[in-house]
Amino acid sequence: MDQLTLPNHDKRDDLEKLEIYLLLEGIYLKYGYDYRDYAYPSIRRRVWHRVHGEKLTTISSLLDKVLHDSTCFERLIADFSINVTEMFRDSLFFKAFKENVVPLLKTYPSIRIWHAGCSTGEEVYSMAILLHEVGLYDKTKIYATDINTNVLKTAKNGCFSLEHMKKYTNNYLQAGGEQAFSDYYKVTDAGVKFHSYLTENVVFAQHNLVTDRSFNEFHVILCRNVLIYFNKDLQNKVHNLFYNSLGKFGVLCLGNKESLNYTSYYKLYEEISSSQKIYKKTK
Repeated sequence: MDQLTLPNHDKRDDLEKLEIYLLLEGIYLKYGYDYRDYAYPSIRRRVWHRVHGEKLTTISSLLDKVLHDSTCFERLIADFSINVTEMFRDSLFFKAFKENVVPLLKTYPSIRIWHAGCSTGEEVYSMAILLHEVGLYDKTKIYATDINTNVLKTAKNGCFSLEHMKKYTNNYLQAGGEQAFSDYYKVTDAGVKFHSYLTENVVFAQHNLVTDRSFNEFHVILCRNVLIYFNKDLQNKVHNLFYNSLGKFGVLCLGNKESLNYTSYYKLYEEISSSQKIYKKTK
């Protein structure tokens, strides 16, 4: 079909994609944040959310505002940041980690773990509790990173809503928790604050999976349900980062919606738990 006779909705779709392309290019060139290879449907939803939030009518008008108003840019970046998490999320994962990975970690004199895309930190505290209960926390250093500095502040503070504790307690017990979950926090006027010893061996830092390089060699990397928001090219780029950041027999933990299948790195790992997406580097 000749381009001039395309239906109007196709023309609108093409224009929308062009506007989003220009917006993401503008963000990259001005601010250095690269969202160009994020999954298009997810980015599109969040772009339009911000268009409406700024009381604008077009993506082009959002681009103009983002380029000239850094606070608008910060609001858009907050929309792009996916912060869906909870304590001991997917409890079967933590149970599988305890059964299959902990015995390997016990053979090391010291342990380095990277939580990539840690969001507000609930899973970092979960891992700290698990390692505490198996006697490994004192010889572990956990690096918790995210692109969003605001969620990192929440993670470092360790304060969470009291209303979530019932669900978190249930998750903890299903994951094989061995103590009273309430032993790990105290109730304050602001909600629940987890005890400071759980972060004594945690380093919280900003890191961009898209543009930043490896910063250490790790025994375990956890990046759970982050890569689903990236397209295939970007997923492979991040897998390259993870592969080069893992030491010999290092363990990679993905989310339940993710897999190494269909990536160029699949044959470089063996499955420790296929159902919980835990892999060990073998080559």
